[in-house]
Amino acid sequence: MRDDVSAYDPTSIREQRSLRTSTGTIWLVVGGMLAAIAAVLLSFLTTLDLGVALTGLVIVLALYVAMVAVRALVPRRRRRLALMASCMIGIAAASLLFVGIIAATQWEALGR
Repeated sequence: MRDDVSAYDPTSIREQRSLRTSTGTIWLVVGGMLAAIAAVLLSFLTTLDLGVALTGLVIVLALYVAMVAVRALVPRRRRRLALMASCMIGIAAASLLFVGIIAATQWEALGR
């Protein structure tokens, strides 16, 4: 095993083709679909907990807007794609977190 950090490693997570060669359009499409699914789900959950669901909805939409802004403003391809992937992960994590919070509070309410 080499200690040379600059050596090319095809198995490294940084060497994914989608993080090197994409123009970013596919990230916007898939991120938009994920954001739309999360937005619909969170909007349905506003009947259970308005504040938490709206907070989650605003965060998910803000992350998608950030993804679009990154696509338009960041010139370096590799950095742009990594930031867009991070925004997409953030959309998934935020929606999961807020749906989980609503589910936990509703579960607790059933237990009483």
